[in-house]
Amino acid sequence: MALAGDTVRLKCHFKTFDWQNIDPADVKLKIYDKNKQLIEEILLTDNDKENVGVYFYDYVLPTNQSEIIFEFSGVYNNKPILVRDSVKIEFN
Repeated sequence: MALAGDTVRLKCHFKTFDWQNIDPADVKLKIYDKNKQLIEEILLTDNDKENVGVYFYDYVLPTNQSEIIFEFSGVYNNKPILVRDSVKIEFN
């Protein structure tokens, strides 16, 4: 679990079916609440890229949520590609 109000680094690795790292076009990060309601959408740039296919974003966890779902998405070979995970948030 992470603490409300803390900064976490959200990270993803985009890969092909052959496990090759790829850079999709139009990379976005979407943040949802636990009810799958969109909280925020962030367009990512090369400043948010660590390496080929590896993207990250430093995100301040909300104080009014107990969990967030984050989704990195893009387009590769004219098809959508996405990675989704969640972070449990604790208020101490």
